[in-house]
Amino acid sequence: MSFIKKPTIVVLGGINMDLIGTAPRLPAPGETILGGEFYTAPGGKGGNQAVAAARMDASAKMVGRVGKDMFGPGLLEDLRACGVDVSSVAEDAGAASGIALILLDAARQNHIVAIYGANMRCDDRQVGAVESALDGADALMLQLEIPAATSLKAARIAKEMGVRVVWDPSPAVGFPPEAYAVVDVLTPNQTEAAALTGVEVKDAASAEAAARALIGRGVQAVVVKMGEDGAFFLADEDGGYVPAYRVEASDTVAAGDAFGAAMTCSLAEGKPMGEAVRYGAAAGALAVTKPGAQEAMPSRAEVEALLASG
Repeated sequence: MSFIKKPTIVVLGGINMDLIGTAPRLPAPGETILGGEFYTAPGGKGGNQAVAAARMDASAKMVGRVGKDMFGPGLLEDLRACGVDVSSVAEDAGAASGIALILLDAARQNHIVAIYGANMRCDDRQVGAVESALDGADALMLQLEIPAATSLKAARIAKEMGVRVVWDPSPAVGFPPEAYAVVDVLTPNQTEAAALTGVEVKDAASAEAAARALIGRGVQAVVVKMGEDGAFFLADEDGGYVPAYRVEASDTVAAGDAFGAAMTCSLAEGKPMGEAVRYGAAAGALAVTKPGAQEAMPSRAEVEALLASG
């Protein structure tokens, strides 16, 4: 009997409390409209990815910062409860924990205002924590909810150590051009791909054009996530379109994080890029069927059941 090695995924990034409300549409300036539900949920792109990796049966290690405020202890406890190692998450008495104000419209699309707080105080102390955590790790996952310079330092260390770097350039601001040379897999969505390349992504053909532009800057592989329109990947002249799984959406919060973590875990297990992207597409689809962020991350069994369903 053979066993797949349990991958170790290190995540450096944002840890936020999501404050989520529903409304039929966005209000106009100066307008008040009647909303529906309100709820809070632990989130942050880094935290979401760490939980998603743990749910995919990986050993997930989180590096970042939270505030010593009303949200910080709860955010850490939620991560622990999901099986994430938070021993490298610092508690910052000088800043509030990050939050995200999320409004879901009638189509369940999310409109987000993020206030990153303690996340933006990540510095060389977190880089050092990443370096320690990377010993024996399979991948480092990054986003753009902490200072880009801190993430870039961590990526360079991972590259030197031979650890795969998977970077989600989200939100689509401040991606350092020097990072292209140290990224193994870049995972923008349509908006982010357009912001980075100037190519408007509307379909598989335009996604391929954007991916080729990014490959030309030195990235080893690119996966352009297009939500309900699927994904396009390009790596070493291997590439292709992966359709989305059709599901009934509750909300689209953290779908990209579920996608990225499931794909990264699959790559760490030795799966080829195309198969890893299919795992990501299945995980992203399952995430939108449940409300919230971290609690919506699917289990490995759920992902493999959806894959098996065709």
